[in-house]
Amino acid sequence: MPDLFFYGTLRYLPLLERVLGRPVQEISVQPASLPDHAVHAVHGQDFPMIQSSRGSNAQGVFVQDLSPEDLARLAFYEGAFDYDLSPMTIVLHDGSEAQAQVFFPAPGTWQPTGLWSLQAWADKLGEITALAAEEEMAYYGKVDAQTMLGNVRPFQTRAWAKILARKRRTGDPRDTGKDVIVHRHERAYVNYFGMEEIDLQHRQHDGSMGPVLHRSGLMQGSAVSVLPYDPIRDTVLLVEQFRPPAFLIDDPEPWLWEAVAGMIDPGETPEQAAHREAMEEAGVQFDRLEYVSGAYSSSGSSSGFMYLYVGLGDLTHTTTNGGLDTEGEDIRSQILPFDQFIDMTDRHLFKDVQLVALAYWLARHRDQLRA
Repeated sequence: MPDLFFYGTLRYLPLLERVLGRPVQEISVQPASLPDHAVHAVHGQDFPMIQSSRGSNAQGVFVQDLSPEDLARLAFYEGAFDYDLSPMTIVLHDGSEAQAQVFFPAPGTWQPTGLWSLQAWADKLGEITALAAEEEMAYYGKVDAQTMLGNVRPFQTRAWAKILARKRRTGDPRDTGKDVIVHRHERAYVNYFGMEEIDLQHRQHDGSMGPVLHRSGLMQGSAVSVLPYDPIRDTVLLVEQFRPPAFLIDDPEPWLWEAVAGMIDPGETPEQAAHREAMEEAGVQFDRLEYVSGAYSSSGSSSGFMYLYVGLGDLTHTTTNGGLDTEGEDIRSQILPFDQFIDMTDRHLFKDVQLVALAYWLARHRDQLRA
């Protein structure tokens, strides 16, 4: 039965446990190295790659006692990153040699950058990656590894959203550990977004446990929506783009005017996402952000949580080619005087609920922002 040498993220034991689906105490793990190789960061990615480097010594762990099921799960997980196994001779901590399989990237797939640090990666992304792997491995045996390739980033985005969600407390004394009973929880579908199904009971207002409910949820990451406002010129900036879901519901006008919005990247704060999205979509820089609120966008059907801001800055130009080509975005912007903007809101000309909420918040706080 082949043994493996891990040089990258799988050296992080909480991640390895989720990939294997069992505690690492059940297998043999010891320090080892691969001579004449170095571990590099991958350009534009969060995971590393290994390549030949004469005189270098790639540090890692030697893992033995892997079952055929373990190997199949590892192949599924690493296949999502387009990595394949190759046999190599490694050096153990006592100086002896051993044969091990090593995951190498397909030639030309990734572009290496500087040397990669396990500790720096774990401090920033360890918990996120382990949670993302938990979702990914739920599709083991259901979806092929190639399909997973396009879902790695969404898995991480949803994992980060889950970490953010765990911090949302308003003082409710109820305890989900005691007041919710889960009978079945399945990840039913994934294609950028995920769909999960659950059968559960929850405690009702009279204190009793309610009936078993069968429900589904569209699983999304957290997002930001920020309305650019120029308090000196008393103007706002809106962006417009085509929205496929509006088209799918037969809306004859699926090009929607909205506030700047986008998903919060793994490890990113909502404020950082607001600044980034404003530059990507509209080329706008803010002097400061005013936090408006945070709420679930459609709590009966989706896990999506939206952080709302008004961004203060100079609004002097618009764009007709905003957004990222890599995300298929085609965005234009317009600047409106506040009075015209709020009049259009009152006449129900906007269909984006975040924009409407931000409009009325701005109407209430506009004088204070302009003072």
